[in-house]
Amino acid sequence: MRDLPRWAMISALSGFVCLCVSPGAAPHAAPETSTQEGLRLLHKMQAALGGAKKIAAIRDFEETVSAKIWSSAGAPLGEVRKRTRWMRKPNLLRLDQRGPRDTYVLYFDGAAGTGWEILPDLKGPREFQTSGEAIELTGGELKFATNYLSGFQFNTWLADRMPGFTVTAPRANVLRVEHDGTAEDITLEPTVGLPIKTVGISLADPDRPVPSEMRYEAWVETAGVLLPAKRANFHNGVKLAEETAEEDIRVNAGLKPKDLAAKPADFQPEIPR
Repeated sequence: MRDLPRWAMISALSGFVCLCVSPGAAPHAAPETSTQEGLRLLHKMQAALGGAKKIAAIRDFEETVSAKIWSSAGAPLGEVRKRTRWMRKPNLLRLDQRGPRDTYVLYFDGAAGTGWEILPDLKGPREFQTSGEAIELTGGELKFATNYLSGFQFNTWLADRMPGFTVTAPRANVLRVEHDGTAEDITLEPTVGLPIKTVGISLADPDRPVPSEMRYEAWVETAGVLLPAKRANFHNGVKLAEETAEEDIRVNAGLKPKDLAAKPADFQPEIPR
């Protein structure tokens, strides 16, 4: 078994869930209200991304990415392909991934607070297989999925419209978004206002929170909104993944809840070839 927990690649490829405001920082009480400077930076970022109105108009989202991955010791682990599907209403998330000892499927219904997962086969002879059964999300993995969905990028980008979210500015050109006991610091490019990186504490393994950083390297415009086309994820300063969108990112393509909730008959990820 590799040195990464089964949830580490989810975090490495698609952002992270954080509980502290910066690496090494202690948890603290979140502010009750947003600050004027925090809101100014958030609105600057929204404008750079295409405008809050266009971001809010995104009802569903789908992307397939390919990624090179590394272990926490810096050793190459191969390549991964991942398909992400998200719906705002109903609040749903579906992840399908194929990678060496990291092939899995996850579904989570944010409104119901329930979901299921098909885990990787970590011991069999074929390294791109799943366990072959769907199990209920529980414990730390349920917490991970819950925070993953609530902290999805479109919610963060619209933090001033989301109940329970607060935004502040701890440093120049740094926007802090906090909600549900989590926080992330987003560093903005000073002139334009696009995100350069996001820093926080990863809960990919709930028992071992680690400093995490997502760096944005390229953007693509879809439906009038700039979306990440290339990004790299670091844990404890070590690069774990470098991902690139394989094809056009799709928004408002008419995703159906029943398709996201459907368990694959062969218990394998559904990823277009």
